[in-house]
Amino acid sequence: MQVNTERIDKKQVEITIEVEEKRFEEALQHAYKKNVGKMNIPGFRKGKVPRKILEQRFGVEILFEDAVDFIMPKAYIEALDTLEEGIEPVGKPEIDIVQLEANKPFIFKAKVEIKPEVELGEYKNIELEKIDSVVTEEGIAEELENLRQRHAQLEVLPEGTGVEKGDKVVIDFCGKKGDIPFDGGTAEDYSLDIGSGSFIPGFEEQVIGMILGEEKTISVTFPEEYHSEELAGQQVTFDIKLKEIKRKKIAELDDEFAKDVSEFETLQELKQDVENRLKSKKEEAAKAQLRQQAVEKASANTDVDIPQAMVDSQIDNILQDFEYRLKMQGLSFENYLQYSNETIDSIREKYQTDAQKSVKEQLVLEAVAKKENLVVEETDLEEEFARLSALYKQEPEKVKELLEKQGQMEAVKHSIIIDKAIQLIIDNANIS
Repeated sequence: MQVNTERIDKKQVEITIEVEEKRFEEALQHAYKKNVGKMNIPGFRKGKVPRKILEQRFGVEILFEDAVDFIMPKAYIEALDTLEEGIEPVGKPEIDIVQLEANKPFIFKAKVEIKPEVELGEYKNIELEKIDSVVTEEGIAEELENLRQRHAQLEVLPEGTGVEKGDKVVIDFCGKKGDIPFDGGTAEDYSLDIGSGSFIPGFEEQVIGMILGEEKTISVTFPEEYHSEELAGQQVTFDIKLKEIKRKKIAELDDEFAKDVSEFETLQELKQDVENRLKSKKEEAAKAQLRQQAVEKASANTDVDIPQAMVDSQIDNILQDFEYRLKMQGLSFENYLQYSNETIDSIREKYQTDAQKSVKEQLVLEAVAKKENLVVEETDLEEEFARLSALYKQEPEKVKELLEKQGQMEAVKHSIIIDKAIQLIIDNANIS
């Protein structure tokens, strides 16, 4: 197979690939075997038509499409392995068939964007701001109060009690536009947290002060951006009946509370544990922010012409992750588009800037790693396997075996190299 590569510009190359006549003949034979069972020719049993007869009847061109589908992807991948160092295609190629005939070599051209050359700016001695990771008494008190709120018990309140912010109520309601109930506006025994902001603006505020058993009509206006066009921006009324009020009973912050909500015997021990966890959390957050600072400053100092194919690929990754998170919430991507009144194109456009930033940062870090000759040592892999082992509660060897089976080892090594590049920038920075 002959391969010739020509640079079109800094971001594109054109690869001319010539597949030998013999090999293309093998592709035609593959196409024949794939299709012969579908052909009906008088005088021959189905699937037994000789190739020569088939070609005489329909022309050899009938086999070209399947032959090309069979040989072209393999030839293209093989051609990529022959490219000179520094030429790394990204995205899908634009194919142009030059020669497609029987008894001749198969020739096609692939125009494809390539990973750009990065001329690094300053990435050493950059100024970074030290991130505070001190745990304050106020922070500890806030976390303890959150614990009290999470472990609070709900008490059903007696008749004559009024609703307050923070209460959980059970109501019946019927929404009307004019005098006519509208779709989706009626419910019975509906549980609502007052102050949660989960209802139309103004609804929960007007429930506050209602007395248990009271019936009341309130007026609210739907937001202009509401997903239902019939209700968007419209003023409506709700007939409400208050059927139940529950209020949190919050425990005192003492040793008994510590025993009830943790494995500790005293409040002081619980406080110390809260402080330790907050300190660990703040240190991790400070480390992440410092890393982000380092990456952003090194990236800002570098100019690079980013191929759109790399940006599109990054957007694909973002949307794939977004779709997965939607599924975890029981929502399909199609339903999300409908509810948000967006299109796939508008969402892709929204992520353009973030994707460009992410791709540029990745290119800069790869360039730093290359310039500094950073490599993955065996000890680096062992440490990563140990980290993943603790995370997924599996033996390191099992983690390694799983990564190899899934073909993820190169991704793991790339991640380690990127981490080393970030750490090198931080180690050589002026942090104040």
